[in-house]
Amino acid sequence: MIDTKNLVSLFTETRQLTEQLCKPLEIEDYVVQPALDVSPPKWHLGHTTWFYEEFILKHYKKDYKLFHPDFAFAFNSYYETIGKRVIRTDRGNMSRPCVTQVFDYRHYVTSELKELLATDYNPELEHVLLMGIHHEKQHQELLLTDIKYILGNNPFQPKYTKSFVEDTEENQSIEWTSINEGIYEIGHIDPEVFHYDIELGRHKVYLQDYKICNKLVTNKEYLEFVESGGYKDFNFWHADGWEWIKTTGVSQPLYWHNLDGKWHHYTLEGLQPLALNAPVKHVSYYEAFAFAQWKGCRLPTEFEWEAACSNFKWGQRWEWTESALLAYPGYKKATGAIGEYNGKFMVNQKVLRGASIATAPKHARHTYRNFFQTNIRWQYTGIRLAK
Repeated sequence: MIDTKNLVSLFTETRQLTEQLCKPLEIEDYVVQPALDVSPPKWHLGHTTWFYEEFILKHYKKDYKLFHPDFAFAFNSYYETIGKRVIRTDRGNMSRPCVTQVFDYRHYVTSELKELLATDYNPELEHVLLMGIHHEKQHQELLLTDIKYILGNNPFQPKYTKSFVEDTEENQSIEWTSINEGIYEIGHIDPEVFHYDIELGRHKVYLQDYKICNKLVTNKEYLEFVESGGYKDFNFWHADGWEWIKTTGVSQPLYWHNLDGKWHHYTLEGLQPLALNAPVKHVSYYEAFAFAQWKGCRLPTEFEWEAACSNFKWGQRWEWTESALLAYPGYKKATGAIGEYNGKFMVNQKVLRGASIATAPKHARHTYRNFFQTNIRWQYTGIRLAK
C-alpha cells in the first residue's frame, strides 16, 4: 500500500506535467488531427481527466456532480462498457468544447479528486488511482509524439521547444553479449512497483544460446540500408511489409528529408541535419525486421530482451521485438471496463520493450510490455539486433 501523501503527490505532479507539456503550443495546435493514430492535444487533456471522473469520482465520491454530461461521449476512447463515444477519426473535428473549458474540466476533476483523498480515502480505490496516474503518464508520451506529428506535418515544420533533446549518442564500442542457453524467469515480480496486468504471470522460458548487441542501430547504419536500396529489394521484407512499401511509397524513416542531397530529420527542436551517430527512431516493425535481415541478424524476442537487458543501457527508444503480444500463463482479464485496458488488444500487435526519451518519469521498468501494430512509426521506436 502506498502512503496517501505520496499518492497525492504523484497524482499532482502527473497532472501538472501534462499541462506543462502543452505550454509551448499555440491555441490552434490543440485541435489538429492529421492522422487516425494521432489525437489532438485537447483530446488528451480531456481523456486523461475523464478517466479519473469515470472510474473513481463517480464511484467513490458521495454526491459527485459531473462537470458536463456530454464529456463522457467526447472523451471516452475505446471503452465499449461505458457507452457511445466520438469516433476516433472525428476527434479533430471537435472545435467545441473549447480549450479553456477543457482546462476548466481538468482543474475541476483534479480538485474533486484531491478532496476525496483528503476527506474520504478508501483503500479500494488505490489500484484504480494508480492505474489512472500511469494511464496519464502513457498519454504524456502519446501527447509528445502526437504534437511532433502535428508540427512535423505542418508545412513550416515549427519548433516545439529548444529544451527537448531527442538524440543522444551511445559512445560505447559495439559488443555482442553472449547469453547462455537455459531457463529464465520472465514477468513482473515486485508487488510494490506499479505494473499492468499483462506483465503478470511470472513464468519460466527456455532460451537457446544467442547474442544481443549492446548498442541500438544508429541513423548512420540505417542510412546505409536506405542508400543501398533496402527499400527496393523485396528479399528483406515480409510479404505484408513489402505490400506496405508498395502501397505507401515509404522509402525512409518517418521525419527524414533529403534536401538538396543532404539528409535532415524533423525533431521537436525543428528541422535538423540528420544526427548520424544517434539511434535511429520512428521506424515500423516492418522496417526493423527488414534492416535486421539486411544486416544478417534478427530482432530479439521479448524474452531474450528481458533476460539480457541488465547487460546494456535501455530507455532511448522503444525497441521492436520478434514477439507477438500474447497472454502470460494464468492471465485473467479484469471484469468490467478496466478489463478493456489491455486484454482485448492481444491480436495483430508486436511487443516493444524498454522505454523512450518521451516516456514519462517514474513509468519505465524492464518488464513493461508496450505494443503496437506492425506499421506504426510515430512513436520513438528503434532497433536492437540479436543473432
